[in-house]
Amino acid sequence: MDTPITYVAMDTHKKQHRVAMLNQQTGEIQEFTVNNLTRDITKMVKKIKKQASGQVHFCYEAGVCGFALKRQIDKLGCRCNVIAPSLVPIKPGDRIKTDRRDAKKLLGQFVAGQLTEVYPPNEQQEAARDLTRCRESAMQNLQRIRHQLLKFLTRNGYIYKDGSHWTEKHLQWLRSLQFDLLDLREVFEIYYAELQHCVQRLKSLDRQVEQLAKRPEYSQIVDLLCCFRGIKILTAITVLTEIFEFGRFNCPRALMGYLGLVPSEFSSAEKRHPGGITKTGNRRVRRLLTESAWHYRHHPTVSGALKRRRQGQPDWAVNIADRALARLSRRYRRLLARGKMPCKVVVAVARELAGFIWAMLREFEIRKKCQVT
Repeated sequence: MDTPITYVAMDTHKKQHRVAMLNQQTGEIQEFTVNNLTRDITKMVKKIKKQASGQVHFCYEAGVCGFALKRQIDKLGCRCNVIAPSLVPIKPGDRIKTDRRDAKKLLGQFVAGQLTEVYPPNEQQEAARDLTRCRESAMQNLQRIRHQLLKFLTRNGYIYKDGSHWTEKHLQWLRSLQFDLLDLREVFEIYYAELQHCVQRLKSLDRQVEQLAKRPEYSQIVDLLCCFRGIKILTAITVLTEIFEFGRFNCPRALMGYLGLVPSEFSSAEKRHPGGITKTGNRRVRRLLTESAWHYRHHPTVSGALKRRRQGQPDWAVNIADRALARLSRRYRRLLARGKMPCKVVVAVARELAGFIWAMLREFEIRKKCQVT
């Protein structure tokens, strides 16, 4: 006879967690609160293991605790699943939400097998992902301070009309500005100092991300992805650190669905209502692939920069990239000729680009295994 499993669900928060535990032998649900401290969580797990007659399975929704809580519980000899919050079933008529109810509801769905687990990265993969996300945050901060500075100058009648913003000529114009009021001068200097700080921080993070891309575990794959038009080092390393394990997708459509690039649908009986893309999954990779897809609006020619990125790469990788270049450029023109909006056409191209990336990395893994054997 199989030993029953003890299921434990946690509604996690920054300071403390609400815990609901089901004892399969008695059917009793125990509820309690534990502080979000390593010592208290260790004591809780050891206490539950003493009470249980078999395995103990924990679960909690991905969120504020990241994967550190999962690793701590796994090290104590229990299994812990991190659940995708967007895929947790919700009752439309349930209008009362408390930590206690959330923990009990999560426990019931966990026992019934209705939850979807998030694929967990290891510590090195998560650290690399945090670095690329930090670079993205630095870029957003730079854009924000640029907008604030321009709006400040516009409000006070200083408008640049000699070309594009943030060129060397524009920066010289900024440094030459004179203000009649001392307060305005001080505000400008504060904005400009913050702008310089954001620029230097972004440059520093760019160097760190480039060093990350040169590590042995990433360098070869980054070079392969750079064979595609529209993908350079920053895009390639961000895609790798965000997804970090392409082998979990058994087909290209699974990757497309994970990135939220597939059309949504609301159909019933004879009525069929297709909608826009689902926009589920990883929004950062979806945005990067959409930006890369815009490059395929041009004719399928290999530029000098793309030739330099392809130097030294295997023929099979260049062939896949060439097939992607020809097909995606043709796809863009055909959809545009059918009257589709350019933004929708680009999303369709990004969806197929994700499939080519999957094919590239799948071929790389197959060839790597053959070399080992």
